[in-house]
Amino acid sequence: MANAPGTVTTPDFYDYPQRPIERIAIDGAFVEIAFVDGATLRAYGPWLVENAVGRGGVDPATREGLIDPALLDLDTKPIAADINPEGHVVIDFAPGPAGATYHSGWLHHVAIGAHRPGALLPVATSWTAQNQREPRTHDGSRVLEDRTILLAWVDDMLAHGVARLRGCGTDPGFGTALAGLIGPPRDTNFGPSWDVKADITMVGADDTNSTANSTLRLGPHTDLPTRETPPGFQFLHCVVNETAGGWSTMTDGLAVVEALRNDHPEHYDALTTLNWVFFNRGPNIDHRWSAPLIDLGQPTAPLTLRAFYPVRGFPDMAPDDVPRAYAAMRVFSQLAASDRFQMRYPFEQGDLVGFDNRRILHGRDAFSSGGERHLRGLYIDHDEILSFARVSHRRINTIEGTT
Repeated sequence: MANAPGTVTTPDFYDYPQRPIERIAIDGAFVEIAFVDGATLRAYGPWLVENAVGRGGVDPATREGLIDPALLDLDTKPIAADINPEGHVVIDFAPGPAGATYHSGWLHHVAIGAHRPGALLPVATSWTAQNQREPRTHDGSRVLEDRTILLAWVDDMLAHGVARLRGCGTDPGFGTALAGLIGPPRDTNFGPSWDVKADITMVGADDTNSTANSTLRLGPHTDLPTRETPPGFQFLHCVVNETAGGWSTMTDGLAVVEALRNDHPEHYDALTTLNWVFFNRGPNIDHRWSAPLIDLGQPTAPLTLRAFYPVRGFPDMAPDDVPRAYAAMRVFSQLAASDRFQMRYPFEQGDLVGFDNRRILHGRDAFSSGGERHLRGLYIDHDEILSFARVSHRRINTIEGTT
């Protein structure tokens, strides 16, 4: 999406409605802008210079910044600021460009916080098995052709961490085609997509690469905690299911973490501060990472749960902390598997479930091999899902999005 002809070019490729400005003033190195709707922006002069399109700040072709911070003159100050006849802001700087023009709608979207990562995205809402028994479900038979269905499914994944598509058919390539509408899958040592097939003859064999390829119960877990950044989302497509049992389980890690923080603060402290070494065992692989089971990362990063017991190897903490780390981990796992938090539902042939691998703990009941059971899966990073959702909402909305 490019800016419409004849309008002020913005530092991105979005179109914005003009936003009426009530007052503009200079206060030292800052320009203060008050909009008619009550929004205000206090913008630092050097930042405005960095965002002056076509005046040496932003390249109008790429919409990327051009100024090396080492060369940025921090003595630059606005010396004149006004509103032009079209309602946009014009500023002269000294030293610096004169007549730099800024779109009022672009400035307004910064003022209201619509430039932040959470903008245009649904708000994450925690759930328990008491208020959500099965994943929210959409029509998988039309999702590849209908972008409205696709976005509704993605929005539910973002808000609730998990969402299901029904009627996707049995083509093993369906998940890859679905991901192709959103962004590239994340490749791992399992490949860009992978099969989950129970082969009893392979259980215990040297080349079995996952506990998932068995008929055993899998407790609530997240995949690949052995990576610095585990995959963001996982798509699991049930291609064939002729077995008895094997119901899927899902637990919202957000709800479990909230309960731990409120009801078990001593365990919450241990789970968020004491590290474990997770590693993938294999003849030709050695992925390992050390982090807490509840990895909070930086304040703006999404929650990352590292909770897959088959690849949790060693406590990486002082010996005196190990007992409380085990006690906290046990309570975490008990809550995650409890009827209070864990939903259970049949995984039917033709279903595809998408879920946030760093938030949702997934698992399954044990099953008997009365026939073939074949799941096809892939990972796709948060970045791809979030970008798709933002762009889709921006295209749908005729007015500027909000957080």
